[in-house]
Amino acid sequence: MPAKGRSRWLALYVLCLGDIMIVLDSTIVNVALPSIRDDLGFSQTSLAWVVNAYLLTFGGFLLLGGRLGDLYGHRRLFLIGISVFTTASLACGLATSQTFLITARAVQGFGGAIVSVVVLSLIMIMFTEPAERAKAMGVVGFVLSGGGTAGVLLGGILTDLLSWHWIFLVNIPVGIAVFVLSVYLCPTVEAPAGERRLDIGGAITVTAALMLAVYAIVKGNEVGWASGRTVGFLGASLALFVVFVVIEARHPAPLMPLGLFRHRNLSVANVVAILTAAAMFAMFFFSALYLQLVLEYSPLEVGFAFLPSTLVWGASSLLLSDRLVMRFGIKPPLIGGLGFFIVGLLLFARAPADGNFAMDLLLPMLCFGIGGGITFNPILLAAMGDVEPQDSGLASGIVNTAFMMGGALGLAVLAAIATSRTDHLLASGEAQAEALTGGYHAAFVVGALFAAVAGALAAALLRPVSAPAHAMPEPATAPAD
Repeated sequence: MPAKGRSRWLALYVLCLGDIMIVLDSTIVNVALPSIRDDLGFSQTSLAWVVNAYLLTFGGFLLLGGRLGDLYGHRRLFLIGISVFTTASLACGLATSQTFLITARAVQGFGGAIVSVVVLSLIMIMFTEPAERAKAMGVVGFVLSGGGTAGVLLGGILTDLLSWHWIFLVNIPVGIAVFVLSVYLCPTVEAPAGERRLDIGGAITVTAALMLAVYAIVKGNEVGWASGRTVGFLGASLALFVVFVVIEARHPAPLMPLGLFRHRNLSVANVVAILTAAAMFAMFFFSALYLQLVLEYSPLEVGFAFLPSTLVWGASSLLLSDRLVMRFGIKPPLIGGLGFFIVGLLLFARAPADGNFAMDLLLPMLCFGIGGGITFNPILLAAMGDVEPQDSGLASGIVNTAFMMGGALGLAVLAAIATSRTDHLLASGEAQAEALTGGYHAAFVVGALFAAVAGALAAALLRPVSAPAHAMPEPATAPAD
């Protein structure tokens, strides 16, 4: 049945519960990696594949997952994605060998990609009135951003009190509940009329291109950015993207209609998303390293240190973001939120090697919480608000890919900058703590620069609309979904 009235909000919470499993999984595993290494005998090199296997399939299938939702039904794809992710989580939790765990993580990434892109499409379909849509996107913005921080805390608790297996097994009851509730609450949407033709050539080339790009980026710092391996993978990825564009220009039913990028807000919002994700990763990743390696916090203490930022992020996403969008449109909240990002990152760049949480870290974390809470909503609205309903899944896939690739590439660039600065300071005779802190400072400053460029692009190029340019039709029951 279609979601109407109050049931739409219940459906929203169920969709977000499914999505938060995916977001949590991106950070919850990092805390448990040392325990997984000791239990299953991973080397430091092979341990990275517990993360990389997930990233490869997650990043590689975002665009395809979004388009499949457009062609074959968003709810159907959501249920498939939740089923795949939940089953793979069970396999991860029961894994007793390296190969089994890495394989299950790859399958988990595939399911996670489908869920991530279809959730946004379903929400855009369920909420057509501008104020409600802005409020719903505020909830999603909190899940996408604050969920990663919560994963650090939850990962520390589960790993310390139980075992690493439970960071995966905790998904089982949640996934089952989401599946059952979604069947009753999520709307069925009439499938597009006409023949459903899947662009096989486009699907293969873009998925392979994204997977090669993700692999090259996540391995770049390890093997060297100028190495033949990295350059070769990036070159192959670029070549496949060129082939993909040629296929799309000629195919009668392309996976990605190139005309979609005539929507200025979609194009600009995705560039802003790439830069924002890079800035966000600068804060999350390097502040966590600073807390652990310089101030010697335990993983659990790191999780609690992020709690104030998470709470402020949630409050501003749920209570402030939609009001700002409805009053001022998408541009001022986006630019203002990025301004908070910049202030927070520059304050982090002042934290000393003997820093105090209350004096040196609380204020930048609060700034980042406010900025994150009000920034993601207008980015998502800008990226998806212009497109037609039949392209909403693809638009979701594009913006999700932008966030992921921006985060991965930004992290790789910032890690190289931080490492170079740290090595230079060590060679100059600085102590280990001071050298590490100096490297993190450099990463924070460059992250602030990313946010500044994102803000400038949004101010100059984003079309100032207060609501999506068209109204989507109400969802209707149909056997196709």
